[in-house]
Amino acid sequence: MKSKTLQITLVYIIISLFVAIVCHKLLITHFSKTGYFFIYFLKDIFFIFTTALFFKYILSKNEKRNIAVFKKLKETNEEIKESNEKYDIVAKATSDTIWDWKIQEDSINWNKGIESVFGYDPAEVGKTSKWWFDKIHPEDSIRMSIKLYSFIEQKTEKWQDQYRFRCADGSYKYVLDRGFLLKDENGRAIRMIGAIQDITKQKEEEQRLKLLETVITQSKDSILITEANSVNRRIPKIVYVNPAFSQMSGYLSSEIIGKSASIFKGPKSDSEELKKLLKAIKNEEECLIETITYTKQKEEYWVRFAMIPIFNNEGVITHWISIQRDITDEKKLETEKEHLIRELTQNNKDLKQFSYITSHNLRAPLSNLIGLLNLIDDIPIDNPELEEILNGFTKSTHLLNETINDLVKVIIIKDNPSMQKEEVSLQEVFENVFSQLSFQIELHKPIIRLKFDKVPLLNTNKAYIESILLNLLTNSIKYKSENRKLKISITAEKTEQKVILTFKDNGIGIDLDRNRDKVFGLYQRFHNYPDSKGLGLYLVKSQVETMGGTISIESEVNKGTTFTITFKN
Repeated sequence: MKSKTLQITLVYIIISLFVAIVCHKLLITHFSKTGYFFIYFLKDIFFIFTTALFFKYILSKNEKRNIAVFKKLKETNEEIKESNEKYDIVAKATSDTIWDWKIQEDSINWNKGIESVFGYDPAEVGKTSKWWFDKIHPEDSIRMSIKLYSFIEQKTEKWQDQYRFRCADGSYKYVLDRGFLLKDENGRAIRMIGAIQDITKQKEEEQRLKLLETVITQSKDSILITEANSVNRRIPKIVYVNPAFSQMSGYLSSEIIGKSASIFKGPKSDSEELKKLLKAIKNEEECLIETITYTKQKEEYWVRFAMIPIFNNEGVITHWISIQRDITDEKKLETEKEHLIRELTQNNKDLKQFSYITSHNLRAPLSNLIGLLNLIDDIPIDNPELEEILNGFTKSTHLLNETINDLVKVIIIKDNPSMQKEEVSLQEVFENVFSQLSFQIELHKPIIRLKFDKVPLLNTNKAYIESILLNLLTNSIKYKSENRKLKISITAEKTEQKVILTFKDNGIGIDLDRNRDKVFGLYQRFHNYPDSKGLGLYLVKSQVETMGGTISIESEVNKGTTFTITFKN
């Protein structure tokens, strides 16, 4: 700028001197007075240089003013540029959507956040506030509009609001919107600039935390949260307890927060369990213990609690959560159960011993009695009364022998819970059963239908399955109806998990409304048949259950009976 001022001054001097010389030459030509020419020329030179200095002064002053203005403009441009850069950086860093609303013109502009955050193409974005308000969720629109216009009319000092804003794909995001007003010299709102922040994740996390808080506060289990680190190998200090803990322990929240959970330890607390707990805390690992603890009133109770470590994103432990449950009643029931099991075990041993004594000690005298009665049969007896007495005695002795033999069968089944199993052909088993009942089958000629094609082989105990089918077939023949031909259907089916044997007849049936609970009982008889002892179905059920199966019955009087036997496949 300084060189330009000097250049302009020099140009001015040169031009002025040139004009002065030309003019004076013309004067000399006309007047021919050289003395006066020289004097006037010197005056002109003095005038030229004087005006040049004055002109240079004015130019220099303007130059300084221009330099100041230029410098100020440059600083302003740099500030604007820096402000724009900061604006862009902040917008990128915060992912905020910036909007600029000229209120009087109802013209609104959005930054790139409207595209990157909400997915709107710039061509889709409206230029008025109506487009903005139309994207607000209907449930939030009225509330948000009232608060915003109250702020514009300067009834409130600041404005920020949370609402749901519709995205381009139709979904909604929770946003936090904040804005400030620009006013004219009359205090009238003319412009509003704001920033919309996507807080969907925070809102979802807030709702999740509220849900967790509700679960914790409403939980029937006691929940206790402690600090991460323990001091002097003690349980860390408590920072939170839920209402259930206060109800269980008797301690109020204000009385227990800040103290170590070691205060619950007492004379009967299990030291080994507490060592296990301290070891888990040291190793920062989860553990589950049961011990006796004490209430505020020093009343003891059993508690089962898990100690669970909580880690932050860097894998550093921040807290421990303890979930506790009062198991005092459970422990009492467990103690009573153990006591009852011991009593039942002892009673079972006593009953088994009694059964052995009864069955074995009576067999010898009975054998002697039967032998003596056989000898008496060869001796002629003339006294009719004595003969009748001996016949009655013989009959009673044989019935007692049969009863003892039945008891021995039951003892053998009950005393042998794990029998050997093998692959058994059902067809072969029924052939053996038919051969044993050939006389009865030939006599009554029942119609028997067998269907074993789906289960030709069964993994079971051969003797037991043969005994089961023998008893069922015997009962069907014994309790057949006199009014119709006896029909017996025996089928076997297999599923992925079960093998089902179905034994069905059309005999006289059983009244299950009266006798369902007694059907498989020992010495339970439902018909007045002379050779019925009420042992067969009891033996069948015992043998089925010993093999790990189940048996059920469906029966209707004068229509028939169906037995369903189920084994695990």
